[in-house]
Amino acid sequence: MVSVPRLVIAAPASGSGKTTVATGLMAAFAERGLDVSPHKVGPDYIDPGYHALAVSSSPARSGRAPRPGRNLDAFLCGPERIAPLFLHGAAGCDLAVVEGVMGLYDGAAGQGELASTAHVAKLLRAPVVLVVDASSQSRSVAALVHGFASWDPEVRVAGVILNKVGSDRHEELLREALDGSGVPVFGALRRVRAVRAPSRHLGLVPVAERRAEAVESVAALAERVREGCDLEGLLALARSAPPLPDQPWDPERETASAPGGTGPAPGGARPVVAPDGERPVVALAGGAAFTFSYAEQAELLTAAGAEVVPFDPLREERLPPGTAGLVIGGGFPEVYAPELSANGPLRAEVAGLAATGAPIAAECAGLLYLARSLDGEPMCGVLPAEARMSERLTLGYREAVAVGDSPLAAAGTRVRGHEFHRTTVEPGAGPEPAWGLVRPERRAEGFVRGGVHASYLHVHWAAVPEAAVRFVGRCASPRSGSGGGGR
Repeated sequence: MVSVPRLVIAAPASGSGKTTVATGLMAAFAERGLDVSPHKVGPDYIDPGYHALAVSSSPARSGRAPRPGRNLDAFLCGPERIAPLFLHGAAGCDLAVVEGVMGLYDGAAGQGELASTAHVAKLLRAPVVLVVDASSQSRSVAALVHGFASWDPEVRVAGVILNKVGSDRHEELLREALDGSGVPVFGALRRVRAVRAPSRHLGLVPVAERRAEAVESVAALAERVREGCDLEGLLALARSAPPLPDQPWDPERETASAPGGTGPAPGGARPVVAPDGERPVVALAGGAAFTFSYAEQAELLTAAGAEVVPFDPLREERLPPGTAGLVIGGGFPEVYAPELSANGPLRAEVAGLAATGAPIAAECAGLLYLARSLDGEPMCGVLPAEARMSERLTLGYREAVAVGDSPLAAAGTRVRGHEFHRTTVEPGAGPEPAWGLVRPERRAEGFVRGGVHASYLHVHWAAVPEAAVRFVGRCASPRSGSGGGGR
């Protein structure tokens, strides 16, 4: 049994202020010296960046590795992994704050409660604090809160934070209405000009692109929450959460027991996959253009035997020395297409690495970067495809099967993923597709070409740890030709 003080911050609907309150709470508690663990329900990559920034000011983190924002997605990872992943991310913390997604009971389309905030709260046995946009109501707020609190008796709606309150009189009316609801009010935030957090075609601009301004925004959110919320009451509520019976997720255990792994790993022994005992270098794209990745991906690659080395394709002209494999996740290459194109030396290195047959895993932004061009700007030319911005937003969960063998998956491997982009690639799939999508529609998607696996589909590797084992195994296999970064 593991005890972790925890809160889930939810709302009746999107736009109610969950991110404002959750991020502000994380920052406010961190400023008080608490070691705060940040989490986000769903597949979103952008909010966790702000969460990580919010907790980085904690004196409790001094001299320790920063806590990344982590996702808890019951569709991508399966309900059985939610509590273990949570315990892994929250290990040693004083408080965990989980920001919900959409409305409290909104989940994967057509699949009931699956992947909803309510579903995750139940899996975590965590109290829920409902953030209510009170801007256009007074007494009706009691009916709204009563409905959400009583809809599912297994969901413990244990408090309310009123957002966008117009005045002292408005707050008084709201509190009076809620007096008899049995759901205490833990705060009221005034309707003020929104803290500056610019958005564009896929939501908020990531922290990596505006760090100085983001620091100011997070500090302003913390101040609003300190002034308007009962932090002591919220902390006491978090500490009322019961112990969890699950064991923390362990990347070393997962890779050791995955197909192709070394079997049970007593004492946390890591697999050794390189013939010479050296850990193969896996270059991991980052920086402002490639900000979308789940923290568990790098942890699994490391556990499978790789030396993971981050690099920034906007700034560095060479791959890390000794690069044996390359992972390029999601992000916004369309915003930085001219700068990425101008870095000809790196584009040539990536193309050269691909030509050796080295394993390259590319998701969404990585797919665009490997194409011949992006909005007319030359890219790496690894794939026979052209990419461009589109008017249409593609967004949603997907179920897929590996059409053939690749550096990530054996033929027939079934995965769950999600798409999130406003670009298009022509053609959408190569002669050897990366995936065959089976739900919600059937179509071929992406490319397998030599050692390259490139696709729009984002997959959470915690659900398929064998992908890390397979990828690192390919990195450690001898190949003809030369690799990148001075190999």
